[in-house]
Amino acid sequence: MPISRSRKQELVAQYVDILKESDGFVLVHTQGLSVSQVQGLRNAVREQNGQYIVAKNTLMRRALQDANWIVPEDLFSGPVAIIFGRDNMPGVSKALLKHIADEQFDEKMQVIGGVMSGEILDSQQVDALSKLPTLEELRAQLAGLVVSPARDLVSVLHQATGGVVNVIQAYIDKHEEESAESA
Repeated sequence: MPISRSRKQELVAQYVDILKESDGFVLVHTQGLSVSQVQGLRNAVREQNGQYIVAKNTLMRRALQDANWIVPEDLFSGPVAIIFGRDNMPGVSKALLKHIADEQFDEKMQVIGGVMSGEILDSQQVDALSKLPTLEELRAQLAGLVVSPARDLVSVLHQATGGVVNVIQAYIDKHEEESAESA
């Protein structure tokens, strides 16, 4: 049954809204996935603040044009699923590829490419993107960089005060020995 013009417009508007919140997306050819397998993939992607949708290719192309995104015409062929990232495209890509590998979906799902920062990505570039640090990993690294100088300062201060304490203790010990000898 064909989709009405008004419903198509609603879907395009929804896709434009998703694109406005997104920092990129990955396109995946899918075939033969069960509902529970799709739900497992949705959950894995959602944990990284991503979103999995299946859209009619023509409607998605129109949404990309309306949102002023680059349109990878050659990637929109056949049944595709679109996995959007929101501020964490490396994490979303990593979750997607890990889920495909863990569930052994190699025959049912194939990453065909994506778009990020106005650039069309091929499957190898999506794989390389998945190897970049996630947003949480970058935050942890940044926190480590901020904390490291403070930790080093505390260590230096501890060593310095420890040295002063050792000198004072040696002085006290020496005077106690002299007092004990003279008595």
